[in-house]
Amino acid sequence: MLGDPVRRRILELLADGERTAGAISAAIREEFGISQPAVSQHLKVLREAGFATVRAEGARRLYAVDPAPLREVDGWLDRFRRFWTPHLDALATEIARGKRERRLRGSGHDDHDDHDDERKRP
Repeated sequence: MLGDPVRRRILELLADGERTAGAISAAIREEFGISQPAVSQHLKVLREAGFATVRAEGARRLYAVDPAPLREVDGWLDRFRRFWTPHLDALATEIARGKRERRLRGSGHDDHDDHDDERKRP
């Protein structure tokens, strides 16, 4: 169900807040090139699976994400986080190291103190 990129994108849109069916349809049609009835079918699947809610406001239908099933998915994914968390931690360390090195180069310093070299000389 969540393996479908269109449905994932709809949930991403809804994560930013409630949206009308028309706004969702326009965004998805532009990004994926699918028809309005196809978008409606994806919305129906999300509703029936409990990932989205809909309410009527006059003639408009407003969709919102329902976080409860996503919490279940998050709980299920928890057992797999150990596969990527160390890699993400290592990546964050390397990014921080690179930023520090660029900052030091930009200020005219490098990682060691030039005065240390002078003090070591006889």
